Amino acid sequence: MHNLILDTLIIGKPVIHLPTCHSTNTYARNLAAKERVIEGTVIITTEQTAGRGQMGNSWESEPYQNLTLSVILRPTFLKVSDQFYINVAISLGIYNFLHEYLGDALKIKWPNDILCDHYKLGGILIENMLKGKHIDYTIVGMGLNINQQHFKAAPRASSLKLLTGMHHHLEALLPKLLKSLDEVYLRLRQNQLETLKKEYIERLFRWQEKYTFKTDVLFEGKIVGLDQFGRLEVESKDGIRAYNFKEIEFIY
Repeated sequence: MHNLILDTLIIGKPVIHLPTCHSTNTYARNLAAKERVIEGTVIITTEQTAGRGQMGNSWESEPYQNLTLSVILRPTFLKVSDQFYINVAISLGIYNFLHEYLGDALKIKWPNDILCDHYKLGGILIENMLKGKHIDYTIVGMGLNINQQHFKAAPRASSLKLLTGMHHHLEALLPKLLKSLDEVYLRLRQNQLETLKKEYIERLFRWQEKYTFKTDVLFEGKIVGLDQFGRLEVESKDGIRAYNFKEIEFIY
């Protein structure tokens, strides 16, 4: 990950490479809390030993096979009530990056898993540190399965190599990923909230299609959108209801 040539304005200026790291999000959060780190600083490691996912879940990643990194952002231009748009932007940035290789089979599983043919390809962990009515700084962690071929803890996981049949060089992919993230984050800074939200919804897994979901009961419904807080809106025979993360489960 040395001698990277980046065509970005914010993200990746600079890139800090750690040969091994417990969690890039923890490292980035400790760094941002201690000093005024430049916005867009990327922490990347080739061996993450204690990666974290949503709601305290762990993230499985073989050394030297995947892209595991965190980005420090300072979206002070966003209201706390609009913080879900960071999730929207990052999810779209990763989607746009991977779409070149996987096409329209690629989907975003709300709120921020990356799927292809129903297999999980990547995940995102976003931690917002608030200051009054605004966001002070944000740590965006992401793990993308690139060349890993065996998954012990996640049987519904896959990788870019398994899906394309090709080995991919991490050093070549990283600049493309950071460029894609940079482009969408710049649009977020330009207040393109509704446009980004529309693009995000249109790329959602199971959007506008009838499937079985689970809350305290099983029911048939279809995803119709997101409310102002980023909750998933699902229409069923009982009408439209909005759900928070972990309040609703996708049944495959």
